[in-house]
Amino acid sequence: MAERLKFYLDEHVHQAVASGLQRRGVDVLTVLGAEMLGADDEAHLALATGQGRVIFTQDADFLRLHATGTA
Repeated sequence: MAERLKFYLDEHVHQAVASGLQRRGVDVLTVLGAEMLGADDEAHLALATGQGRVIFTQDADFLRLHATGTA
């Protein structure tokens, strides 16, 4: 059986998106749930990768992290 994707939604994604996904049985962790509100991008990335989660963001700064090879 294929492993299901797990998501980490940062503070740039509206809570309604998280709620809708959770109602559909998707494994979603939010910034509030992780107590990471206000953390820097690198900390969000570390949390997501450490838990095997796909980071879901609307923050263009993650493009910078990707360009440096961090993300």
